[in-house]
Amino acid sequence: MSASNKKKLRKEQELEQLTEKQQAARKEAKQTKVYTIVFICVIALVLVAFAGTLIYRSVSNSGTIEKNTKAVTIGDHTLSTAELNYYYMDLIQAQYSSWQSTYGNYMSLYLQMMGLNLTKSLDSQIRDSSTNQTWADYFLDTAIENARGTYALYDDAQANGFDTDVSANVDTTVSSMTLAGTNAGYSNLAAYLKARYGNGATEETFREYCRVSLIAQAYQSAHSDSLTYDDAAIRAYDAEHGENYNSFTYTTVYVKASDFLQGGTTDEDNKVTYSDEEKAASVTDAKEAADKLAEAKSTVELEKLVSLVKLPAANATELTTTQSKDILYTSVNSAFQEWVSDPSRVAGDTKVFPNESTTTDDDGKETTTTYGYYVVMFESSTNNVKPMANVRHLLVAFEGGTKDSNGKTTYSDEEKAAAKAKAEELLEQWKSGDATEDSFAELVKDNTADTASASTGGLYENINPGSNYVENFKNWALEDHQPGDTGIVETEYGYHIMYFVGGSEQTYRDYMIENQLHSDDMQSWYDGLVKAITVNVLNTSKIRKDLVLASSK
Repeated sequence: MSASNKKKLRKEQELEQLTEKQQAARKEAKQTKVYTIVFICVIALVLVAFAGTLIYRSVSNSGTIEKNTKAVTIGDHTLSTAELNYYYMDLIQAQYSSWQSTYGNYMSLYLQMMGLNLTKSLDSQIRDSSTNQTWADYFLDTAIENARGTYALYDDAQANGFDTDVSANVDTTVSSMTLAGTNAGYSNLAAYLKARYGNGATEETFREYCRVSLIAQAYQSAHSDSLTYDDAAIRAYDAEHGENYNSFTYTTVYVKASDFLQGGTTDEDNKVTYSDEEKAASVTDAKEAADKLAEAKSTVELEKLVSLVKLPAANATELTTTQSKDILYTSVNSAFQEWVSDPSRVAGDTKVFPNESTTTDDDGKETTTTYGYYVVMFESSTNNVKPMANVRHLLVAFEGGTKDSNGKTTYSDEEKAAAKAKAEELLEQWKSGDATEDSFAELVKDNTADTASASTGGLYENINPGSNYVENFKNWALEDHQPGDTGIVETEYGYHIMYFVGGSEQTYRDYMIENQLHSDDMQSWYDGLVKAITVNVLNTSKIRKDLVLASSK
């Protein structure tokens, strides 16, 4: 196994010890930058009204210092503290909103696992102990890099005569900010800008910040749209990296050694410790259980064998089977990646793989720890050469429902039956008419509950195994259909009347390859622009590093 594969395997083994939410938190904490090419402020400003989330420490009303302190130079541009604050504060607010969306009511808990307490100032908390970097330093460094990227794009746009009028969009953003300020109880735009961005923020400099950012965004989009790839380029890339675009479906059972721990010694604090012999015995028992499961020849048989496994540990969690469907080669666990992708693999093949890690002490002695075993049953593979799917749909939403204490709505059998009956009635209505794609599109416009697709006649294109659609909807779209086929499927939203338009011109495989080529070229282009523009940090002492993200009350 190569060194890079060993490193990847160790990381996966470490993650195996974490819950799904903890994995997400760790991934979030290890990001080196929050945003790169993307424009971070204007969209958020238009869509989200800032409601005073950030709490300031000491406040000085003047703003003169912030407007006159040169914080950083980027190429030929000099940004004052007040101007850098636009990037800094919008970055923090965007990241905070992202955390809220990801973690919901548990945001504070998971951020503490990342080493961030929302009720303490950013400059009092260490994010990276190896460099002693605080969370305030992290946000400031990232904000400066975002500003660097923005001006790199802006300067190249100017140098290449890229001409676009963004004044209307700037006006819209300022109007949205004014409205947000009014809704938040501020007397005017100036007061709201000061509350959001700190002292020294003015409408004039805010407009310039938006103008530069919007031009940079438009230039980036124009360059992105200009990139095209012919079949020869796609085939050449496929020949070199083709394995990455195969997908695999398999079922796994993870057998944890800790679920077989027995014995132990309880101290006065009721803490249980286990001897090396007891730990070794649990690993042996886990291996025996995994080997027994590996005798299964089908998923049905595997499920049955799983139900028979007895876990002696007091805090053991019930064994379960997990199907991984259409997983790309690059996303398959490296412990069994090579085995799963072996061309000779056939449905029902099963094998046991250890989940272990190796550490080396100062004397060079290696110690291997086994945490458990993966039982992997191969089901199928695909090279993804099937065209993507284009469908139309009409959503008949459930009506009524009962909300629980968490805000989740459930629907009775009668309410679901009513929606299904209406869907069947509408489908029969369409069949009794012209029964064409055009007539289906017209039926959608007048009857669908999916307002996002009403104007296009319910059209969704390029649906593929990686698409983010609800399962039943996606599964129906990806089944083998002929143009004009219809059906009714149930999802959490209601009943969908489905109409199969046909396959896309491009296969899912070529779609992924083209996206990768495009992504690589965009990143290379952007990195080149950023590398060519210099940054000199002058004086950031007036940046509000002592921000607190949430009240302790």
